[in-house]
Amino acid sequence: MKDTGASLPQMSFVAFKGSLARDSAPPTAWSGALQALWHDAKGDWHAAHDRAQEDHSTAGSWVHAYLHRKEGDLGNAAYWYARAGRRSPPAGLGLAQEWEEIARVLAEG
Repeated sequence: MKDTGASLPQMSFVAFKGSLARDSAPPTAWSGALQALWHDAKGDWHAAHDRAQEDHSTAGSWVHAYLHRKEGDLGNAAYWYARAGRRSPPAGLGLAQEWEEIARVLAEG
């Protein structure tokens, strides 16, 4: 099984999204990768990037790649996708779709 960096008991994507609606900060028990996705969804790219950069797991690298793709730095994104053991997403995959895919995988373990 690949290290996703998820350090939480299994939760649902719905519970993760619920935190976005009600919480003023992501739960500290969450992995850096999940915290990064939470901050990104709240529109704080810099906080998201800081959390992803601090998470040295494959999950942290995956989120880090997504954030650089969102930023438009495709070369840096490609580096981080490779570090995560993933291919860069296909050209037609939107950022919102990728965010949801990552969030579902990490939240549901």
